[in-house]
Amino acid sequence: MPHATELIAIIALGLVLAFACGMLAQRLRLPPLVGYLLAGVLVGPYTPGFVGNSQLASQLAEIGVILLMFGVGLHFSIKDLMAVRTIALPGAIVQIVAATAMGGLLAHLWGWGIGAGLVFGLALSVASTVVLLRALEERRLLDSDKGRIAVGWLIVEDLAMVLALVLLPALAPSLGGTGDGAAHHVADGNIWLTLALTLAKVAVFALVMLVGGRRVVPWLLDQAARTGSRELFTLAVLALALGIAFGSAELFGVSFALGAFFAGMVLAESDLSHQAAADSLPLQDAFAVLFFVSVGMLFDPGILLREPLSVLAVLGIILLGKSLAAVAIVLAFKHPIGTALTIAASLAQIGEFSFILVSLGLSLKLLPTEGRDLILGGAILSITLNPLFFVLADRATRFFAERPDLAARFERRGAAAMAVTEEAKPHRGHAIVIGYGRVGSTIANAFATWDMPYLVIDRDRRRVLDLRKDGVEAVFGDATAPGILEAADIGQAKLIVIASPEPHTARRLVELAREANPGIDTLVRTHNDGERHYFEEQRVGLVLMAERELAYGMTLYALRSLGLKEGEARIFVDSTRVESRSAPVEAEIDQGAPELRPHKSDVVEGKG
Repeated sequence: MPHATELIAIIALGLVLAFACGMLAQRLRLPPLVGYLLAGVLVGPYTPGFVGNSQLASQLAEIGVILLMFGVGLHFSIKDLMAVRTIALPGAIVQIVAATAMGGLLAHLWGWGIGAGLVFGLALSVASTVVLLRALEERRLLDSDKGRIAVGWLIVEDLAMVLALVLLPALAPSLGGTGDGAAHHVADGNIWLTLALTLAKVAVFALVMLVGGRRVVPWLLDQAARTGSRELFTLAVLALALGIAFGSAELFGVSFALGAFFAGMVLAESDLSHQAAADSLPLQDAFAVLFFVSVGMLFDPGILLREPLSVLAVLGIILLGKSLAAVAIVLAFKHPIGTALTIAASLAQIGEFSFILVSLGLSLKLLPTEGRDLILGGAILSITLNPLFFVLADRATRFFAERPDLAARFERRGAAAMAVTEEAKPHRGHAIVIGYGRVGSTIANAFATWDMPYLVIDRDRRRVLDLRKDGVEAVFGDATAPGILEAADIGQAKLIVIASPEPHTARRLVELAREANPGIDTLVRTHNDGERHYFEEQRVGLVLMAERELAYGMTLYALRSLGLKEGEARIFVDSTRVESRSAPVEAEIDQGAPELRPHKSDVVEGKG
């Protein structure tokens, strides 16, 4: 194959196979991540047929790591971590130490070195962010005490792994590493000097990002947002993520992953973070898929036949060792057994950081290829079995709930007093106005006049800033993008007003709003009978078509002008409006005279 097409081939085949295998996994009710890893196995050197270029795949995977870590930084919340710090911080640290010790002991029994045991144990200790969050979302546990503890626990694990990624290259020579990455970090053979220089570089980089980056990064994104160009804003997000990751590696010698994490973390404090996450999500998802495909290419499925007992031992640490440690820790901190079982099920798998540690361990010549295959096998199997663990956790929770005397033997006294302090939602029973044009602003002004709680979502950055200056709460971003409606507390809202004129956007917003809040009331505007009929079939609270409402207003005036009494005229117009909602869809009467049909920008909106 010509060299120029190898990159296209690995991207095309990787994405096509990942899609096919991901769909298959979804049909089997498995996480799509299992399908992505299987796609990598299919194009890897250990299976017949096409073999992808592993060097190109590893570079694409590096981009995936950068964007994954950027996403982790964007969603990193010190506030969320502090809310559960009394359990998440000590719990995660103790669990990491316990799992690392179990992995290290297993590696020692196999005759591996200390470095291999350390990397192996760390890789088995950290759960997958993607798998955990999706599992909690599917079970609607993210906003529960259990969900907050699990997410806080995960944040601590992620921070510990970021620290491990920084320190392992510096410690590699003393741990037996001989790779180029290890040699690059040696400072005259003095491990303490090497470690001190590494930590000093990281400290300087962190200081630059936390002091200068917190000002420059949001300012640059704000300038891009003010242009009103979505393309420039998206480009700014990606340029900052990749640029800071590359610059941090070149100037400070830290990893791409750490640079991307800090880029996301400083941006997370900006009100632009929700839209930045939404705009970078498609590219992040695509390269994350390629990352998992590249990891699958490294996996030799023959290990399942050659070393079945070793694979079972690894799986035992991930599923049983970590779970039992998590249960013991949570119960020790006086939490109910149901919470302990949910946390254990959430952590009974490994994923992204494990793969990153495997790649680093191989490059430093710390981890043998057998360790890579065992970790990848354990990851694939644990992710596949993770939904079953949630089912078992739910059944066990019900079992103990029916037997309080038995549950009391496991729970320490005081378990009912939860350590999690849930802060009241800043918004409850409010209205969300999507789009602050002539229609949206008229409705919002009515809310303000009657002192009713509301919040605005708009894609115009300058308009959002002006609203905030006037004391109006506003969220910048595309309301259909992930995280934007959540930023407006959609789950607690009473009404959503979709004043945006785009029909496809309105359809999507109705779906998203009802997914997040099934009982929410909806008010939608539209410009044609087909869309009006669709929304009425969906039992939307009220659908208003601009041209029709304009016709009703003109009809009311005309009838009064010709002598019909005010009350009779209004009764007639109102009855016509009701009849039109139940009538079948017909072609618009003005289709034969397009020059007479009002354009959406010419319609007198907000009146009538």
